[in-house]
This record gives sequence, structure tokens and C-alpha cells, in this order.
Amino acid sequence: MRKYSLFLLCAYVLTNGAVHSQSLYSESTFRSLVADRRAIHPGDLLTVQILENAVASSSADTELQRKNGIGGDAGSIGGRRYGVDIHAKNDFDGQGRTQRTGRLVAQITVVVNTVTTSGDLLVAGRQMLEINDEKQEIYLEGRVRPQDVNENNVVLSSRLADAKISYKGDGEMADRQRPSWWSKLLTWLGL
Repeated sequence: MRKYSLFLLCAYVLTNGAVHSQSLYSESTFRSLVADRRAIHPGDLLTVQILENAVASSSADTELQRKNGIGGDAGSIGGRRYGVDIHAKNDFDGQGRTQRTGRLVAQITVVVNTVTTSGDLLVAGRQMLEINDEKQEIYLEGRVRPQDVNENNVVLSSRLADAKISYKGDGEMADRQRPSWWSKLLTWLGL
């Protein structure tokens, strides 16, 4: 039986040319049995923990005072003095303060879309949550260095470069918190 298989192989090589062998190893899909299963290829999943605290504060105080004066004496005629006296005074006092605070804590699983030539991972993902007709959507995209991904395939949002994180809500509660069109009109008119 063995001689017969060898004979067929030789006959195949003689009639069809050389035998081509292929390796079972492929660098693009290789995963070591002892290495971490970190996201490193397009299509891999990666969990991003969003821990964003943004606090901004700005204040300005301006005070301006200006006094101008022009005076002159034209002399006196018949015991009466004639003179010109012009004074101007400008006062301005302005104060302003802006304070804004934002906090977002969430967790979202994203997909590795592309691996750059430098090895960074371009990721993006969307999560939709609906409770009692209230829709909440989180969208995230950014660039992650593979060394910032821990062994559980989790990365902090503070480690994303070019991060774009949006959180939107839509529904009855969101509608109630927006001012009505007529209220916007009155505000625009200054009333």
C-alpha cells in the first residue's frame, strides 16, 4: 500500500510539475497558546472603561474709569466772567464667570477596525440602551496603543488618543428638559 502511494505521488509530480507545500503557520493569524489573548487584529473586541471628569472654570473682572476735562477762560466783560468748561466721565464695571462640570462613567465594548503601520489600534463602537422609551446612546472611537490594553482586553478611556466620546439621550424626559420654541424666541428677543 505504501509503495502504491509513493508511486501515485511520483506520477503526480511528473505529470503536473513540482509539489508545493504550505505552512500551517500564518503570521497574521497566529495566536500563541501561552500568550495573552489581547486584541491586536482587526475584528477583535476590546472593552473601554469610560471614566471622564471634566471641570472648567473661568472668571473675569474688568473695571474701567476715564475722566476727561477741558477748561478755558475767555476773560471778563463788564464784570462778568465768561468761560468754557467741558468735562466727560466714563465708568465701566464688568464681571463674568463661567463654570462647567461634566462626568461620564460607563463601559463599552468596541471593535478594532484597523491596525496602523505603527501598531496602534483604531477602535470604534456604539452602545444603545432603552429603558421606558428613554433611549441612551454612547458612541466611542479612538486610537489605542497595544501596551495600554491589559490582560483582560480592557483599556481606560484616558489612554485613547484622538478620542471621540458622545453620550446622547432621547425620549420624554429629554424632551421635557429642553426649552420650548416660544421660550427660545422670547429669550432671543431679550424678553
